[in-house]
Amino acid sequence: MAHVASPNDASLRPPAVAGRFYPGQGAECQSAAASYVRIAKIESLNRPSGAVVPHAGWVCSGAIAGEAIGTLAALAPAKIVVVFGAVHTPIRLEQAALDPHAIWRVPTGDSSQPLDALSKLSASPSFIVEARLHEREHAVEVELPLIQAAWPGAQVLPVEVPLVERASRIGRETAEQVLAIEPDAVFLASSDLTHYGPAYRFAPAGIGESALTWAKENDRRLLNLIEGFEVDRIVPEVGARMNACGGGAIAAMLAACKVKGANRAQVLRHANSYETLRGLIPPDPTNAVGYAGVIVG
Repeated sequence: MAHVASPNDASLRPPAVAGRFYPGQGAECQSAAASYVRIAKIESLNRPSGAVVPHAGWVCSGAIAGEAIGTLAALAPAKIVVVFGAVHTPIRLEQAALDPHAIWRVPTGDSSQPLDALSKLSASPSFIVEARLHEREHAVEVELPLIQAAWPGAQVLPVEVPLVERASRIGRETAEQVLAIEPDAVFLASSDLTHYGPAYRFAPAGIGESALTWAKENDRRLLNLIEGFEVDRIVPEVGARMNACGGGAIAAMLAACKVKGANRAQVLRHANSYETLRGLIPPDPTNAVGYAGVIVG
């Protein structure tokens, strides 16, 4: 990588996908975010400390993401929200990518980074600080208005995590540094599930309703591992079955929550884009992306 930025380069990171993945105007975005951030009933968990949330366009996954974030926020007040995000940039990346910008702006306002945590993590060989990997990335950005609605005033630490063996180590290191600074921190994994169909060059079960059922079962394999808290099996599972775009982010989040004493997880809702859009503009049963909201505690 040609240029590794430092936290001293920090300024303001403007929105990259506002108006496409979620509303681009402040009032509309704020209203939509507030409508999505709801509280679901959950089983008895240790004090929840994390969640898996999808990051597609809000029309497909906003309600699922908002429910997970709202439920977590109701049970876990936070001053820092760490968002482990999927890596959509088509480059080989062995380390987690931090972002140097002090502020991330979305239509609903600004979220500041905890620069002391950023500085400590940037000294570890498990991390790089690289603005270019965050400039057009949507995995963290689409969660920010929901986070602002759920935890007003909380700082947000964006961390892109590739699908690598050290993902769980990245999560542990992040938790150790962040919690030493601020015990009231929570950890999100921003990841969609199986991207199925010709549009995604992944259709091992063919196309049609039965194929999309297979895709949901493929999701379920991963969700079972998450609920079983089998942290070390997440990366190999996703590598073999392609059932998430943010497998590294999920492994990192679970490992970070384990530092806080978590040992269980509960799926709140699991759907796919075909099911979600069917009530709006019925799509052909050809392509679909899976989404789930999961609470960890």
